[in-house]
Amino acid sequence: MCGIVGFIGTKGGSEIVLGGLRALEYRGYDSAGIALLEDGVQPSLIKQVGRVEGLEKAIKNAGLKGKVPLAIGHTRWATHGSPTIHNAHPHANTDESIFVVHNGIIENYAEIRERLQKRGYKFASETDTEVIPHLIDDYFKKYQNFEVAFKAALRDLRGAYAIVAISTHQPDTLFAARLSSPLVVGVGENEFILASDPSAILEHTKKVVYLDDYDVAVLQRDGYAVHNLKNDELIQRTAEVLDFDAEQALLGDTRTLC
Repeated sequence: MCGIVGFIGTKGGSEIVLGGLRALEYRGYDSAGIALLEDGVQPSLIKQVGRVEGLEKAIKNAGLKGKVPLAIGHTRWATHGSPTIHNAHPHANTDESIFVVHNGIIENYAEIRERLQKRGYKFASETDTEVIPHLIDDYFKKYQNFEVAFKAALRDLRGAYAIVAISTHQPDTLFAARLSSPLVVGVGENEFILASDPSAILEHTKKVVYLDDYDVAVLQRDGYAVHNLKNDELIQRTAEVLDFDAEQALLGDTRTLC
């Protein structure tokens, strides 16, 4: 199992994501990483082998703490590939315009990897997750629309996943999808926090949106939309106030390897 966190808003994205990763460290402590994105600023990708504490020090040393509006992070329990910086999440495409964190197992990743290699894509890790940003990149070249490319890539994947993605192509938006891996959205004031379980969210809000299988969520600071991946229809997913019983249920949600 692995822990994933995503943030979009106006406050300190790096601190919120780091706090969420600390809460989720029980889900994986082999490595941790974060990607930070701000419109007009070069994206930052920092990954460390070991616990979240090491990642926090690396971010501090790089001077990256602050009001970053868009961030995703991950704490990993290694399955596909040993605990190395190359295998740590987030994973990116070649030009680092697309960043992805993932919890789950992509069963057909070898097939997708071979297909993309034939198209000229090169891989830096041993993970199943790395096919995802490259696959989105391939579809983005075709459609020139990130949301369309994200959904097209998801339709190619077989297995279980909770995926969160950000891109310089659309630097004001956080993208997420779920299939057989837990993912919940925390709803704040002009901000959203995505996480594998609510322990990463409760410090900031108790209003949550539960994502179901085949949900694709597109989140911006002023609102969100959820679509069904099978038919691309808009779904009404309203925020609920998380009570104690619901919190415990979510904390006991299926924990999927990554």
